[in-house]
Amino acid sequence: MWEEDEDRLVNKSQKDDFLNLSFLPKTFKDFFLPAGFPASVSDDYLDYMLLQFPTNVTGWICHTLVTSSLLKAIGVGSFSRASIAASTAAIQWVSKDGLGAIGRLVIGGRFGTLFDDDPKQWRMYADIIGSAGSIFELSTQLYPEFFLPLASLGNLTKAIARGLKDPSFRVIQNHFSISANLGEIAAKEEVWEVTAQLIGLALGILIMDSPWIQDSYFIHAFTWLGIRLLHLWLRYKSLYVLQFRTINFKRARILVRSHVLYDSVPGYPNANKEEELFAWEIFLQPNILFGGSMETMISEDFNPLVKALLELYAQEKYILFVNQRGSKVLNYYVTFKVGATNLAVLKSLWHVYWLHQYQQEHDINDILAWLSESFLVLEDGFAAFLSQLEDAGWSQHQIILKVPNNILFEDDDSAL
Repeated sequence: MWEEDEDRLVNKSQKDDFLNLSFLPKTFKDFFLPAGFPASVSDDYLDYMLLQFPTNVTGWICHTLVTSSLLKAIGVGSFSRASIAASTAAIQWVSKDGLGAIGRLVIGGRFGTLFDDDPKQWRMYADIIGSAGSIFELSTQLYPEFFLPLASLGNLTKAIARGLKDPSFRVIQNHFSISANLGEIAAKEEVWEVTAQLIGLALGILIMDSPWIQDSYFIHAFTWLGIRLLHLWLRYKSLYVLQFRTINFKRARILVRSHVLYDSVPGYPNANKEEELFAWEIFLQPNILFGGSMETMISEDFNPLVKALLELYAQEKYILFVNQRGSKVLNYYVTFKVGATNLAVLKSLWHVYWLHQYQQEHDINDILAWLSESFLVLEDGFAAFLSQLEDAGWSQHQIILKVPNNILFEDDDSAL
């Protein structure tokens, strides 16, 4: 018995030493990792960085292959030995960079609100879109006469990818920072990034120097494709290990569904593992339309039904209605009152899942009666849900369910 306990303590100590990287020289740790590691960062920081590193290496290898195609396309060591005047090449290069800048401008100005909710998804999409941009650039070697449109399209696509990548990664960096050390984490990220860049460039040069790459464009292209697919797989794996404590729509759905079905709430590690990286809100079930107008929600007997709903939801900051066809629910509409908060959005989501789960036990043809019955369990059920959230390690201060700002109405007779 004592020997087993001692063995367990030894194994735990060895595991802790490995996680703390105590076997590495202090100089090395100080150079690559934030001060106070591992206590100064979140638990998933090292797992992410170890997968991020080979991801960046493969990315820079691909960069060297693509750059080679661009240079060959304008006559620098191309297979056809064709050349273009230096001034013309410079004009083309500046033109494509200018078009790319427009792409970043559009992304930053138009889609800036997307990234806090789901940075993992947008970081992954950034790499996929960037890969598509590289295909345009890789094609310039086949069609040098179309260098400007192909290179410009490639640069525009990659600029859009960068516009998605940079803000989403800032959210990820902020997630790592748990001791007011965001600046240091960003600086150490540069260390990892530049080291990966140097290794990737060196390996890319070695690959490009091989005869089978120099003599065949198609081997060149297939080599790029293979490494790019490896790069995307590594990116996916690095994002998969992230464990966000914030409650976005995807994780909120997981938490609410678990509570309604099983009267339990998973902790943040399990919820993040269950979260689908590529899932879009519009395709998830039950289908919920947030922020619609009352006219959209109700097609007949508008005024009497609105009055009944306002009375039913008098104590709530949202109004929930159901769109059905016969005995089948098609989707749920939720509109919000002025002053609604993210907690109201979460409550409406819990309400929807309860209605969806127990619709077979009620007469859904009488919608008002069905909704009225749901209020018998709403308050106690949602209060129990919030309590379990706290017990499972979630915080109400980290709910990032934004209230749609397109439709907000005052709770008075003017709504009629």
